[in-house]
Amino acid sequence: MTEIGKFFMMIGGILFFVGLLMQFFHFGKLPGDIVIRKQNATFYFPIMTSIVLSIFLSLILFIIGKLK
Repeated sequence: MTEIGKFFMMIGGILFFVGLLMQFFHFGKLPGDIVIRKQNATFYFPIMTSIVLSIFLSLILFIIGKLK
């Protein structure tokens, strides 16, 4: 398999794993996430969720980089 194929398979696996985590642990409702509800609209800005996912993905990519 070419390098680009391996890359896409790895990204797909990571996205699948993150999707499973979000289903089971409800990452979208962490303290620090901003939710503004008005009459006809809701604005949701997941600051803490973004930070947690960024740290998690950084660790995964760091580990993958060390394995090469």
